[in-house]
Amino acid sequence: MRGWWQDLSDLVLPAQCAGCGRSRTTLCARCAAAVRGAGPSRVRPCPEPVGLPVVHAAAPYGDAVRAVLLAHKERGALGLAGPLGEALAGAVRTGLAAAGRGGGEAVALVPMPSAARAVRARGHDPTRRIAWSAAASLRRAGVPARVLGVLRQRRAVADQAGLDARQRLANVAGALEVVGGGSVLLTEVGRIVLVDDLMTTGASLAEAARAIHAVTRAEDTEGADRRAVPDRATRGLGMAGAITVGAAVVAASPDSFEINRN
Repeated sequence: MRGWWQDLSDLVLPAQCAGCGRSRTTLCARCAAAVRGAGPSRVRPCPEPVGLPVVHAAAPYGDAVRAVLLAHKERGALGLAGPLGEALAGAVRTGLAAAGRGGGEAVALVPMPSAARAVRARGHDPTRRIAWSAAASLRRAGVPARVLGVLRQRRAVADQAGLDARQRLANVAGALEVVGGGSVLLTEVGRIVLVDDLMTTGASLAEAARAIHAVTRAEDTEGADRRAVPDRATRGLGMAGAITVGAAVVAASPDSFEINRN
């Protein structure tokens, strides 16, 4: 039920749909449906960067979806994290089902890191906020999911806007790393899903996958010498290669959806 404070705030600052501008609602039914998409699908940019994990997206990027993502990220419309997280959770579930891992296996959602200066300027971390919402949605659906914010930028990167696919790859190459102790957390789950609000060329997701594989493979190699001692450091490792990395995003460019390819 709406509280009196919500009614009063609407009189002073009438709500508008973040997608289409319709009044008296922060997100209308039509734009909410656009964010959820017709059904999550695998997406593959062209050219596809080396090392890009399998990525699933909820909706094509454009029009209402673009407006909603920008409102959440740049204009601080924090209430949109709920529907965006639901859309992201749908993409995660589709990826798990496609990989044959939709059961009760623990899943770690690893949000793409934002630059500290961007977080300060926006007043929040939009990707991490959406990841929290998605994890909550997955848990309600019976999927044991948690958010592991274990990635960070090890060096500054240029603004990706305006860069082509090759330039973006060069811009982010070697730019990410796993924080200290993050490798232990990652090896406690069998499925790691990189999450973001948007995929364009896939360069950032490929770099994130590289950073995670670097530490989990090292942990797995070290753990092989400790198999006889099933302590916390080796739990979840199992056999070499048991840890898998996928990715899910809210939106991707329309031509990256496999259903739109000839």
